Amino acid sequence: MKNIKPILSFSIAMLTLISCSNDDKNTNDPGTPTDPVENNSPNTTYKPAFEGQTRIGGLQTNTAYEAKVITSTLASPWGVKSLPDGRLLITEKAGNMRIVKVNGEVSAKITGLPAVNSLDQGGLLGLCLDPDFTSNRMVYWVFSEATGGGNLTAVAKGKLSNDETKIEGATIIYRTTPAHPSTKHYGGRILFDKSGNLVISTGERSVLETRPLAQSLVGSLGKVIKITKDGVAATGNPVFTQGGALPELFTYGHRNPQGLAIHPQTGEIWLSEHGPRGGDEINRLQAGKNYGWPIITYGIEYEGPAIGDGIQKKDGMEQPVYYWDPVISPSGMTFYSGNRVPEWNNNLFIGALSGQHIVRLAIENNRVIGEERLLVSEGQRFRDITQGNDGALYAVTDGGKLYKIDKK
Repeated sequence: MKNIKPILSFSIAMLTLISCSNDDKNTNDPGTPTDPVENNSPNTTYKPAFEGQTRIGGLQTNTAYEAKVITSTLASPWGVKSLPDGRLLITEKAGNMRIVKVNGEVSAKITGLPAVNSLDQGGLLGLCLDPDFTSNRMVYWVFSEATGGGNLTAVAKGKLSNDETKIEGATIIYRTTPAHPSTKHYGGRILFDKSGNLVISTGERSVLETRPLAQSLVGSLGKVIKITKDGVAATGNPVFTQGGALPELFTYGHRNPQGLAIHPQTGEIWLSEHGPRGGDEINRLQAGKNYGWPIITYGIEYEGPAIGDGIQKKDGMEQPVYYWDPVISPSGMTFYSGNRVPEWNNNLFIGALSGQHIVRLAIENNRVIGEERLLVSEGQRFRDITQGNDGALYAVTDGGKLYKIDKK
């Protein structure tokens, strides 16, 4: 198999900073403020709820780094995670898992997975490894499933065989409700929290009929859920007063959340969320909170009208930490906890689909203090990004590329 390995080298000076006097201020000073990276006109005249909630000052990385294409032969990869030995386990939208070596060698399809409905936005989506993977070889993943009642977001688990050719004992442990014929907005990220529970993001399925269900606590559309490895509600989940509220719910009021990440210092869960026309969001999740969709939003309908009452703030509903207008379509994301590029420490990296770049957000005290756009010249829809065991970042694109991004 022929691999394409262009190297993109960057040696850039200048970083941004918004001064902060708090004791837990990041010691990696990001430098001098620059203009915001977003200079296109917004879709709305909506005003942010606080300074720095959107169009923050720009960042540029001081440390010289490079981006290498490890392989260009993947088929619409959706999720990527590092195996203990440094290789990458990757899902492909059509329903395949593959293992990629750092030299670009791509494995054959791993068999044994349940069938996926890969129409439109569906397919084999996010994945994660069991915290005890080295001893039990268990993998967990999200996929869109076609059922008699319609399509839904499902969660499955299985054991990667010792010869790495198949998933053994694949079992579906959770299904969202209700099912619907829509083929959009499945959500689809999954990770383990610090307590060993699974955290899964689900979409509200896009159509006007299901959109309000993001606010309903008797279904699991437009939610973040927490379950055990066996698929039951995690102990310690918030208790809602609404009758019939599902015990697995952690947060609600989400549109199409395609990114989840754990902050390396606080252990808190952060989420990226697709807005409509404008209003892409980054949220810091707090148990039991309502994140507002579709009642409050910084976006509008694709055709131009306001959504609902056209409001952006309401008591009892959380504000995003950050939002974009126009959209970038944020997908998979990860916090950087390495030391190879010091100024990236504890920064959030997000794959942008329509934006065709990787976002770097510097964060202090749960507020964004600067934004950088990486790999813009590549023209790729970045679907997911993860930090490898070697401290480098690895990102996959809808066009089938796997990048390694690391100190030069």
